[in-house]
Amino acid sequence: MFDLMPFDRRDNDMFQYFDTLSRNLFNGFGSDFYSNFGRTDIVDNGDAYELTADLPGFKKEDISIDLNGDCLTISAEHKEESNDEKEKNYIRRERRYGSVKRSFDISGIRADEIAAQYTDGVLHLTLPKKTEEVPASRRIEIH
Repeated sequence: MFDLMPFDRRDNDMFQYFDTLSRNLFNGFGSDFYSNFGRTDIVDNGDAYELTADLPGFKKEDISIDLNGDCLTISAEHKEESNDEKEKNYIRRERRYGSVKRSFDISGIRADEIAAQYTDGVLHLTLPKKTEEVPASRRIEIH
């Protein structure tokens, strides 16, 4: 039956190995991409995709969405407030400043119709799909 055996997938995946290595080496330095960027969900709504990305703590002005060919890049940056930084006597400081970036392939998307909305730390993108042009059917006459 089901014995108490830990479930751990042990594939020989080189990319998973390097991902685990980087997480272990740089843990605590903000290298864990998914904790910095937040989670991203992409839902297929039939005629469009809905991309939802958690970006907690970012202002709307801190977020940029760029298109370069078939590549959509979402980036956000926290800027450190340096005006009174030396005068403050921190006992503990856990809030981080820095930037995050993530890119997506949008080759099947109508890029000129992408819509974005940002509310309560969540970015919503509507990515309309390109319509497939079906060639007109016709009969070929035999000579």
